[in-house]
Amino acid sequence: MLAYKKYVTIKDPSKIELTGLPFRPGQRVEVVMIAEDEERETRVEKLRALFKKTQALPQAQAISEDVIAEEIEEYRAGR
Repeated sequence: MLAYKKYVTIKDPSKIELTGLPFRPGQRVEVVMIAEDEERETRVEKLRALFKKTQALPQAQAISEDVIAEEIEEYRAGR
């Protein structure tokens, strides 16, 4: 199966025009449309900013890699 990806911006929601495709006339193709989730991108950016802010807190600076590993082990052990 040949996969071809093309990004377009919807101008008229009742139709979409694709030009310059690498397929031959009469060739059967599957069309899958996935809208970008702009809201998701905003949430991801906010989450990254929160992580950065949290990691800069003095309390977070005092936590060592060993303490983190111990916490993970305790959690996995169900304690």
